[in-house]
Amino acid sequence: MASTTTTAPRWFTLGVAACAFGLGAFFVVFLRTWPPHEDETLALLIGRDSLGGLLHTVHAERGGAPLHFLVAWVVAHLGGGLTALRLVSALFAVASIPVLAMLSARLAGRHVALVAIALASASWLMLFHGVYGRMYSLFLLTSALSYLALLVAVGRSGRGRWALWALAVLAAIASHPYGALVFASQAAFVLARARTKSAWFALAAVALAATPFWLTDRVLAERLDAGAEGGDRLPVLGYLADAAGDASSGFLPVLVPILALAGLGWWRLRRPARLLVACVVVVPALLLGVARLGDAASPESRHLIFALPFFSTALAAGLIAVFRRRLLIAGALVLLLVAEVGWARDRTPALYEGESAARIEARQAASAWLARSAPSTPSSSR
Repeated sequence: MASTTTTAPRWFTLGVAACAFGLGAFFVVFLRTWPPHEDETLALLIGRDSLGGLLHTVHAERGGAPLHFLVAWVVAHLGGGLTALRLVSALFAVASIPVLAMLSARLAGRHVALVAIALASASWLMLFHGVYGRMYSLFLLTSALSYLALLVAVGRSGRGRWALWALAVLAAIASHPYGALVFASQAAFVLARARTKSAWFALAAVALAATPFWLTDRVLAERLDAGAEGGDRLPVLGYLADAAGDASSGFLPVLVPILALAGLGWWRLRRPARLLVACVVVVPALLLGVARLGDAASPESRHLIFALPFFSTALAAGLIAVFRRRLLIAGALVLLLVAEVGWARDRTPALYEGESAARIEARQAASAWLARSAPSTPSSSR
């Protein structure tokens, strides 16, 4: 696994800052363009309840991601609405850029990391879910922090470092039900690489401490009827290909060479990094492949957003290995970035174009009517 020094060179720091600034500028321009979504408003409506009421709803009735709803609760009780919720989502996405850079640098070195974060920043997963006021940019940030903490703990084992990893992975588990897959992939890596008592104790402690989240996930699974008979097996290879397309560019003529480059880049990583990337992809694929999933519970590419930094790192490593010279690498990177942005626009046109004036006027009229006719909310329920 590539090692990094304590102080990053100026060019690396400037490159990371440029990616974060560019991503932030995108969010400033398009934060309000995409039409409101029912899942965003649901989070805000639940967030208007008291803290105890919110926790009861999430833990006992709805299931889902407690940390995400807690963020929505803070936004709602500070007087914020949809724009504020999306702004928080965008901030999580921008904050994930330096974390992804440090994670990628530990996996493959700074040159690869710089290309990797440029690719990750322009992906549909990053652009859309930074705007989307749900839990996915938060999930990306917390999961990346947990993988980074894991690499630190494995590289320099000690109780304090394993404690930090435990806190980080618990945050990832609290951010999204698929945090269970993050933990499973990390457990597999720990079992293969770390054989210290601190590592074993940390694994057991996380599994036990996450019990409230496992129970919340069970509520969600039961609500979605995920375990009902008649559920279909997930077409894993097709699902992974779709996720790879949304992490880069899903146009088939572009996706095929992208997958080839990512495969080559993965093979060129050092053995520990190669093992971790394999755990991130294979363990979730195996677990999803044996599950029977109903339509409501079928995963989409966003549920694997935690794999984005690993895929981008493998792709960047393959790109550098093939083109080698800086000018050629820069040219290939620009072409890939154009393909990624093109895919994002094709994937979600409304993110760039918004909705028609008629729909906006109708929604505003409906909102005004609801405000006039709905009974006032008792202060005790807020």
